[in-house]
Amino acid sequence: MSRYIIVAIILFLIASCDNKQKEFVDVSNINVEVKIDRFDQQFYNATALDLSELKAKYPYLFPSNNPDSVWVNKIKNEQELFQNAENVFGDFNSEKATLRHLFKHVKYYHPTFKEPKILTLITDLDYRNKVIYADSLLLVSLDMYLGMDNEVYKDFPKYLSKSYSKEYLQIDVAKEIADNYLIPERNRQFLTTLINQGKKMYLINSYLPLIKNENIIEYTLEEYLWATENEQMIWKYFIENKLLYSTDSGLYERFIANAPFSKFYIDIDKESPGKIGVFIGWQIVKAYMNNNNVTLHQLLQTNAETIFKNSKYKPKK
Repeated sequence: MSRYIIVAIILFLIASCDNKQKEFVDVSNINVEVKIDRFDQQFYNATALDLSELKAKYPYLFPSNNPDSVWVNKIKNEQELFQNAENVFGDFNSEKATLRHLFKHVKYYHPTFKEPKILTLITDLDYRNKVIYADSLLLVSLDMYLGMDNEVYKDFPKYLSKSYSKEYLQIDVAKEIADNYLIPERNRQFLTTLINQGKKMYLINSYLPLIKNENIIEYTLEEYLWATENEQMIWKYFIENKLLYSTDSGLYERFIANAPFSKFYIDIDKESPGKIGVFIGWQIVKAYMNNNNVTLHQLLQTNAETIFKNSKYKPKK
């Protein structure tokens, strides 16, 4: 029992520290419009006779070289995915409210932000394109948010499917929007990669201050706890192995890319979550923002070396 009490205390302290580093801003007076276009409902309830009207309305969703038989078969073959999405999302009003909250925060930090129209799709489990943001349009694949235990994901590895639940939809939208405002440095040093990733995490966290940090980085609570408890060890490994200024391209795959675990090439590998470098970069950027009087816009304009030197980053023992 004592172990569970200790874990509970640690989790409480982590949550307390995280909340101190979140900036809760007043967005109540910011007006945004959230337009939802349920293309999925129109398409999967259509017949062959309806196709010409849909193709005229959404020409960018219907490649001209595909005959109508392709679309008729798609309607038939993906009915199960569509019905799954209907059961999970219903009228989509809950998601509309969370996206409104997200857009308000984006507009607070970026006053010129124009809210995109949101098109809901079924993409036959296209996990590489769950959300596509293209200026005035935001394409969302509802079949990638049916719940990690849904039978349709049985062939997906757990490290991927753990984020295939509807609460991650707004996070993925925030990630796509964040990419539109990030200006990543192009030098190949590992430190720069860490800071670039940290900036993105900090930006997403600013857009979604009510979302738990473990969800933003797509960790389970246990994975986030492991990263927090072992932060000093991870940093020590990076320093002792002279990784910060290394230009080894393999470091991205080992510590940044989404993977079942990070690759230290020591015994802790299987215990660690993937993309541990993203976690470390985020902590450096948090430290920089806590120790310097700068705005989010100024953070995005500041180079990695300056952020690192002025962060006074030092993991707690």
